[in-house]
Amino acid sequence: MTDRYEKYTSFEFDRPAERVLRITMNKPETYNSLDATGHNHLTYIWRDIDDDPDVNVVILTGKGKAFSSGGDFSMIEQNATDWNARLQAWKEAKDLVYNIVNCSKPLVSAMNGVAVGAGLVAGLLADVSIMAKSARVLDGHTRLGVAAGDVAVINWVILCGMAKAKYHLLTCEPVYGEEAERMGLVSLCVEDEELQERALKIATDLAAGAQSAIRFTKYSLNNWYRMAGPSFDTSLALEMLGFAGPEVHEGLAAHLEKRAPKFDPFSPL
Repeated sequence: MTDRYEKYTSFEFDRPAERVLRITMNKPETYNSLDATGHNHLTYIWRDIDDDPDVNVVILTGKGKAFSSGGDFSMIEQNATDWNARLQAWKEAKDLVYNIVNCSKPLVSAMNGVAVGAGLVAGLLADVSIMAKSARVLDGHTRLGVAAGDVAVINWVILCGMAKAKYHLLTCEPVYGEEAERMGLVSLCVEDEELQERALKIATDLAAGAQSAIRFTKYSLNNWYRMAGPSFDTSLALEMLGFAGPEVHEGLAAHLEKRAPKFDPFSPL
């Protein structure tokens, strides 16, 4: 692998086909959770990909039984207690979304197992998103005690409509592969054993296509996401505000203790 990607030690890289770069999140012992370094790497790798003359298409997947289990608990605790960590999280969460949206190279996601948090951001922002039948996506922000800010406001409504977006973002109910395809949240759902092969076939076809036409089309379509920027920026700011409040402490404790959270039913809002 070229020096361009050596600094991204959180991932494995290979080139399964000509002009196709495959990124594999490789922390299977924690279902590919992302620590602070991994979150940073996932945020800024898209700039290098955009500048790489040897890459036409990217595949993103996870090693083992999961796509990504999101940020680890140490990051959540830091965001809830450390102002500087919270500001860093805000900046990276914003940059992650806009870096993927603005990357000219098509992204194909191959989602296996659970997909949440920052990994899910990339998985659902992919230009072609593919889920295994047994895979599930989950936006669990409100169960943690913060607003759904990672990416949901910029794309869930566009992908599957306001009614479904509100239902899943407010209740944190997971969506499995076939249902995700049916409601338009992802491009395709395939049998588990076909996931990687299908992702590679699509990536290979895209890599051999008319590159200017493909990239112009992606840029134009992503203007729908860019127009949603103010709503996304608001959601992300309110998520960070939630990290400064009391609910996130109960949400985090409930996660760590593997129990249902017991939030104060009163709110001054």
